[in-house]
Amino acid sequence: MTWHHLNSSEQIDDIIATSMTTDVVLFKHSTSCSLSYIAKTRLEEHWCFDESEIVPYYLDLKEYRNISNEVAERFSVHHESPQILLIRKGECLYDASHLDISVAELKETLGWHTHV
Repeated sequence: MTWHHLNSSEQIDDIIATSMTTDVVLFKHSTSCSLSYIAKTRLEEHWCFDESEIVPYYLDLKEYRNISNEVAERFSVHHESPQILLIRKGECLYDASHLDISVAELKETLGWHTHV
């Protein structure tokens, strides 16, 4: 799994553009939170998607809180930490937070019926 780091507002437009043809996952991570670390580690350990299927983005909430706020506004989601968003065709198709963040849930949302 190779994260694309989200560190500018302009990249949100890039995420939306990419999501028109390829799903995008955005993981909002609090670097000072152990629960966020656990969620991130679980994602990385179970990640089974090719970048042609889902492009993964990572947002450091501590450093880029203003971008996190913009993400919440642009995709009409309530801010959580940690949080994952699945973006398809410019819309948030799925969001989860804390220990509800999992590859299995992403697969279910995408209609993949295989086991993690």
